[in-house]
Amino acid sequence: MKKLTRMTIAQLKQQVARPDVVEMHDVTSRDPLLLVALKSTRNTVPVPRHWCFKRKYLQGKRGIEKPPFDLPEFIKKTGIMEMRQALAEKEEAKNMKAKMREKVRPKMGKIDIDYQKLHDAFFKWQTKPRMTIHGDLYYEGKEFETRLKEKKPGDLSDDLRTALGMPVGASSNKIPPPWLIAMQRYGPPPSYPNLKIPGLNAPIPEGCSFGYHAGGWGKPPVDEHGKPLYGDVFGVQSKDFDNAAGDEDVERTLWGELESESEESESEEESEEEEGEGVEESGLVTPAEGLITPSGVTSIPAGMETPEMIELRKRKVETEMEGGETPSLYQVLPERRNERVGAAMMASTHTYDLPGKRPAGAGGEGVEVALDPSELDLVDTDAMAQRYEERMRETQLEKEDLSDMVAEHAAKQKNKRKRQQAQQDDKKSKKYKEFKF
Repeated sequence: MKKLTRMTIAQLKQQVARPDVVEMHDVTSRDPLLLVALKSTRNTVPVPRHWCFKRKYLQGKRGIEKPPFDLPEFIKKTGIMEMRQALAEKEEAKNMKAKMREKVRPKMGKIDIDYQKLHDAFFKWQTKPRMTIHGDLYYEGKEFETRLKEKKPGDLSDDLRTALGMPVGASSNKIPPPWLIAMQRYGPPPSYPNLKIPGLNAPIPEGCSFGYHAGGWGKPPVDEHGKPLYGDVFGVQSKDFDNAAGDEDVERTLWGELESESEESESEEESEEEEGEGVEESGLVTPAEGLITPSGVTSIPAGMETPEMIELRKRKVETEMEGGETPSLYQVLPERRNERVGAAMMASTHTYDLPGKRPAGAGGEGVEVALDPSELDLVDTDAMAQRYEERMRETQLEKEDLSDMVAEHAAKQKNKRKRQQAQQDDKKSKKYKEFKF
């Protein structure tokens, strides 16, 4: 019943849009039309062809010696192969004792390649390996097939020329192929309508002649009026085309190129000279009535006159860049040394005299003196000076007291550290004494 209800391959090919993808076992599927539609869809990956084979996959490659891996050309140029070969020869020349010594104490860095050469090999000269396209699966014997994409119709390889008894070399194109006479008699191959074949629909090479002698190109296919049947076999049309192309004056200048400033100024000067010559030849131009400016009165208000020359460049910046005094990059500050640190938190013995600012402790230090407003009229200059001196003494005493306190605290800390160090030394000595072998 299955065989009776199954459609034939001819019926399946008639019902589908892509009959070229139909195979002999497609009619045995559950839904042949869906299967062929899936196979004809773009970017679909076919099922590997060995699914229906009786023998195991890659069974025919048993016993064939696999060639060793060949390094890419960009890695070979680094010279790694020669270095490894020299190292292997050196290892073979060693005796057993040297080899055992090398095993116990191996030496590193025997093969050192220049890092720049290695970097250029992988980042500058690296080439992509030849990869298959999407859906192109490997099958047994694929590497032995001829890649037709690399072959072009009409190009004869050296092996084919040798098999046909044709010469191989630079002047091999001057010898016609043996099938040229049959093509001149029966016409060009219908599968390649645009193929140019010398002696049939294209001119023969220079220095060659038609005829049936050795090296002759047969008889050109022409009609009863002597016109070529299949193309320009005499090379007349190409000559006419070249002459017609030479007669036409083709402008070769670039249409989008901008004019330089010098060319623009020259064109402007030429146009001004032409205008001046035209005015001199024709005489004075009389202005229209009502447009004459009365003498002595200008039509432009004051301050709006157009200057003779407008300077857009910043001359000041240019002059400063070209010459003049070089601006100072830095200024050396005078250093002062303070004898006393004082009561400041982050004080230092070194101070710097900044311009426009008086240094600390240079006689201009402010001293606050408390005065009663009612005593301002009674207090004279001597009394003010006396109070000022008293206040200065008090501040000095406060500073000295603070420095004494700091020194006392530092001495206490030092004594404390010494005691701790002594205790640790005693502990260590006790440990050594207690230890027994």
